[in-house]
Amino acid sequence: MAENTILNKLEGLVSRFEEVSTLITDPNVISDQKRYVKLTKEYKDLGDIMKARKEYLDTLKNIEDAKEILSVEDDPEMKEMAREELSAAEKRVPEIEEEIKLLLVPADPEDDKNVIMEIRGGTGGDEAALFAGDLFKMYSKYCEMKGWKIAISSFNEGTAGGFKEIIFSVTGEKVYGTLKYESGVHRVQRVPATETQGRVHTSAATVAVLPEAEEFDVEINEGEIKWDTFRSSGAGGQNVNKVESGVRARYMWKNPITGETEEILIECTETRDQPKNKERALARLRTFIYDKEHQKYLDDIASKRKTMVSTGDRSAKIRTYNYPQSRVTDHRIGYNMQNLSSFMDGNIQDCIDQLIVAENAERMKESDL
Repeated sequence: MAENTILNKLEGLVSRFEEVSTLITDPNVISDQKRYVKLTKEYKDLGDIMKARKEYLDTLKNIEDAKEILSVEDDPEMKEMAREELSAAEKRVPEIEEEIKLLLVPADPEDDKNVIMEIRGGTGGDEAALFAGDLFKMYSKYCEMKGWKIAISSFNEGTAGGFKEIIFSVTGEKVYGTLKYESGVHRVQRVPATETQGRVHTSAATVAVLPEAEEFDVEINEGEIKWDTFRSSGAGGQNVNKVESGVRARYMWKNPITGETEEILIECTETRDQPKNKERALARLRTFIYDKEHQKYLDDIASKRKTMVSTGDRSAKIRTYNYPQSRVTDHRIGYNMQNLSSFMDGNIQDCIDQLIVAENAERMKESDL
């Protein structure tokens, strides 16, 4: 019965795949960049489903053929080959069904985007800033393992080290779809370097993972942006302080949800090249506005779910890093890892994989699969 349900769902997508295949070659569609990008993404996703559908149908046919051979064939060697074929096909069917179920779950449209990450020290003063610095190192090492590129936009160092705030972009393949699970409050329990009596303190840092907006995702009147320049400070050598390469963008934006107008302030000191810094500041401005508008979509999802994995309240505590016990705990799924030093060295993939599994399970329930 399960296979009939899946086949019924797949049949309804065949005509849509053919329709999209035609649309992406239409000059009128190609000239509409926003629509074209959306359709090419749908074409790729439907193509993966069609490929799985073909393998599924082929496997079901193999089962039928093997059963027929067993019912009519007298040759022992042929019957043995048929039994092997039947066993392999019957084992493969439930695997393909699970793969298809995941492919049929509506994907987060943001998953393929690059991200802008913001890490801020929270409660805990100097220790929170040090922890924010540790988190940045953790993500830097993880991104290096994934072959992703990091570019720091701006930072504010803590008095004892680390960062009160650091903002950076990450570019690569399916970055947001992987790192979105890191948004939230990260709590650390350890003895601070400044603690003289060896007492364990609890501090926190917040992580925000924002899908980087494309130019056509939001509308900005660039003529209304007020630009200021200033001399950068920090790493980069003497030249950084001699030229006004840092840029500051001020933009008055009307929030479509609240109807209120608010000033958005973006600073960028990423490079010594002022035009490049302007470009990065503009990208962050787009992302900030897009994120505000996108939050309604996230809230709508959150309201429908009993447990949240990747979206929802960014002020929620998601993970605790317990140094005395060398343990990491992700509170959303009850995940525990007893090798904290390895986790802080960027080996966070196992935790992310478990979060993806939990997220997919929720989404399959929503899709009634």
